Amino acid sequence: MTNPTPDPQHDHGPQYGQGPQSGWGPTPPVPPVPLKPVSRRGQRIKYGVTAAVALFVGVGIGANGGEAASGGTAEAKAAPRLTVTVTKTAQSKAAPAPTVTETVTAKPEKAEPAGPATAFSGEGEYLVGEDIKPGTYRTAGPEDELGCYWERAKDASGEFGSIISNNNLQGPGRVTLGKGEYFKTNRCQEWKRVG
Repeated sequence: MTNPTPDPQHDHGPQYGQGPQSGWGPTPPVPPVPLKPVSRRGQRIKYGVTAAVALFVGVGIGANGGEAASGGTAEAKAAPRLTVTVTKTAQSKAAPAPTVTETVTAKPEKAEPAGPATAFSGEGEYLVGEDIKPGTYRTAGPEDELGCYWERAKDASGEFGSIISNNNLQGPGRVTLGKGEYFKTNRCQEWKRVG
């Protein structure tokens, strides 16, 4: 038996039962290859990557297409547009509200008559009856570790003989002051009248 000469116009490739194994009978069908199941996460990733690639390709085509449409290179791009914003204030047709003026008479608080103080700094010299009121005063003690010094005197001379009494406090203390005396205090916390 002779093989017919192949005709190139009518040759469509091997047919079922022909080919290298044609002497052995028909070629058995190939069993289907089982496909791996694809997880939903894998599908999402696959679709996401596909979408991203499509986006980049589209942007690239759009950028190049814009240049081609404008007639050339990136230098031929249009100048930026100027945006103008106009603000209009609406005029109300209603009559403006009347202005109401209210007069209030303020009553001054009773001011204490100026006079001698009942509390004063722990640093200074004061005339009792003029600068500070006579009475008993208290301090919380010294401002620092050097102690609090106070002195009652008959006059402001600063002479040793004018001292009525004095003390160095390391803690809280009290002193009673009479009218006309001079009170000198150093490094003490504030003095307050207590009696």
